[in-house]
Amino acid sequence: MDAPTSSESADYVTRVVHDPHAVPAHAWNALLHAQPDGQACGPFMRHEYLAALHDSGCATAATGWAPHWVTLWSRADGALVAAAPLYVKTHSYGEYVFDWAWAEAHHRHGVRYYPKGVVAVPFTPVAGPRLLARDAAARAALVRALLAHARAQGLSSLHVLLGTAADWAAADASDLLARETVQFHWHNRHPARGGAFADWEDFLASLSHDKRKKIRQERRKVADAGVTFEARRGADITTEDWAFFTRCYRQTYREHGNPPYLNEAFFRAVGAALPDAWLMFTARDAAGTPIAASLVALSDDSASPAAAYGRYWGAMARVDCLHFEACYYQPLAWCLAHGVGRFEGGAQGEHKIARALLPAVVHSRHWLAHPAFADAVGDYLVRERAATEHYRAALQAHSPFRQAPCAPA
Repeated sequence: MDAPTSSESADYVTRVVHDPHAVPAHAWNALLHAQPDGQACGPFMRHEYLAALHDSGCATAATGWAPHWVTLWSRADGALVAAAPLYVKTHSYGEYVFDWAWAEAHHRHGVRYYPKGVVAVPFTPVAGPRLLARDAAARAALVRALLAHARAQGLSSLHVLLGTAADWAAADASDLLARETVQFHWHNRHPARGGAFADWEDFLASLSHDKRKKIRQERRKVADAGVTFEARRGADITTEDWAFFTRCYRQTYREHGNPPYLNEAFFRAVGAALPDAWLMFTARDAAGTPIAASLVALSDDSASPAAAYGRYWGAMARVDCLHFEACYYQPLAWCLAHGVGRFEGGAQGEHKIARALLPAVVHSRHWLAHPAFADAVGDYLVRERAATEHYRAALQAHSPFRQAPCAPA
């Protein structure tokens, strides 16, 4: 394994590490929790989660995710003052902010696109802090250190994916290119009253007749098949539950002709290290045999988390509309019962609009080493932002609600 590399400035020592365990977990997590919303952004940027991706072999150099975490340490007191999970990548899989066209354009012109640098949580289309820093000055220095490392490594580009407003302020100061993409989120907010829905029936009543009818029909198909669900959170999720869920997850990936990104070692590790971050739904047939499972991440460990994130699912048997029930209706019903404010359905999927997940804009920032490509991509992104706004407006026009939703608080 490569040894950490270091450089120094007047205020900071920069170290690039290739193993998450080279950064103390307590220091990383303390920095994360100091960020705006850092204590309620789910498990994904926690050291335990990122280390589990590495230790399980899911996100390593062998899988095209070579860790090059950039860290800044105070010269005055030796404390960790800034850090970013930079990965040097040899492909564009598992990112959810798609740049395949950029890679193809480089290839057509005989310019190498890989390796590239990505600051992101592998395989996770959930926004949150990416440029962890003690203050704005340290965050600005972190961006400069990331760019310096990208240049030193001869990377074609640097991509900071799905970050926060604080991240973008620092990235924009270094002239990174801004990009906007669309995800689909549900908000626990009545479109007419503006407050939370009272319950599932109150939520359904807010929808147009045809959407309400469709949801009831889909749920009835699952119920008529004799399928029932149970939800377990945290320590109530057993070792057997994790094993069954993993079998379902891997089976469904294979049925779609894709190798699964994650393995049982990863799921067991995050289940043990971060138990309160997870909510699992298990489906059973009429005989009581488990046939499917879905996994939701929670923003925090309170009784009423701020947000829930639909992440993974899988099934060992085919039941009409089982996917919708496991991945949308069961999680939404749980959110309503527990006062959760937001449910994020991940990247892509216009079919989610019919289930009341509406388009939300998420952001990323990009730097390209080749001046001509940087100019071309910059021009493209101006047009893409306009197209994204038109696309979002068109999707909003197909809102399932009887009345236009109130603006988010």
